[in-house]
Amino acid sequence: MRAVRYHDAGDPSVLQIDQVDRPTPAPDELLVEIRAASINPTDAKRRMRGTGPLPKTTGSDFAGVVREVGRDVAEFDVGDRVCGTGLHPTRFQQGSFAEYVSVPVDIVTFLPDAISFEDGAAVALVGVTAWRGLIDHAGLEPADSCLVHGGTGGVGHVSVQLSNAIQAHTVATASPERRRTAEEVGADVAVSYEHEGLLEAVLDHADGGYDVIFDHRSSDYFTFDIDVAAFGGRIVLYGGLGGQVELAQAALRNNLTIQAMTMSNLATHSELPSVASVLQRVLKLVDRDSLAPRIARTYDLEEATEAHRAILEDSFVGKLVVVP
Repeated sequence: MRAVRYHDAGDPSVLQIDQVDRPTPAPDELLVEIRAASINPTDAKRRMRGTGPLPKTTGSDFAGVVREVGRDVAEFDVGDRVCGTGLHPTRFQQGSFAEYVSVPVDIVTFLPDAISFEDGAAVALVGVTAWRGLIDHAGLEPADSCLVHGGTGGVGHVSVQLSNAIQAHTVATASPERRRTAEEVGADVAVSYEHEGLLEAVLDHADGGYDVIFDHRSSDYFTFDIDVAAFGGRIVLYGGLGGQVELAQAALRNNLTIQAMTMSNLATHSELPSVASVLQRVLKLVDRDSLAPRIARTYDLEEATEAHRAILEDSFVGKLVVVP
């Protein structure tokens, strides 16, 4: 089968299409024929670092059809439509930019017939990230005000829709040319992050500050987040920490809760919900048309290098999807 792999760390040019053996599922795994995969910034960053062991097939998100079932698996059958995502460093080694992949069942769930393979792959990691951040960590409720940084990005545009589905008052930051798009996907108000008076502009749309702030660039906005948080607010950081983040005195004075999160530890801590259980909830919203991932571009495996370049360099709304 074909698989997009890197044998060394580096820029997108290190990616190549290799002919490799079709994997054999372990007792607790499924063999999935990939119909669509999507790329996330973390996939490109892992390639740059050479996260191993090498060679490594790139990609975290997938959607497809079950072609073989491990002997200990009872809940899935050959022919089932499924999707999933995995960032665990040892349990999901092959990656999803391939024609087939073997995956542990705790990162897979059923894909409803009404949801396309492309949408299933596009929503997987970003949907689980948004749910974990806003629901599990922040406890977002209908009466809350919620600020989402980067409201048209992969995680951002899904987070805006999720906040809107909960009927929270949702404000997003976006580039000047993407403000209207952020409002189209569900933000009550979108504010340009290039606004000279960004702090005042954001605070104008939340009386007393924000109950929940979801931030992927905390190395730039952590102090800003504290300044716009309401008393007792919850700040969830899911990326861009840069160096050490120090808890400011303002956070203590205002009784703020600050939570840093990553998706790569769900498979290693049994007290956390499984990827599959969270993704199942996200897909229910997609199936009800309460949430719709946006796909900016679609590539084939031969164009994986371009997808890896675009994910970190280009400006677009939503997700990039690869179809084998």
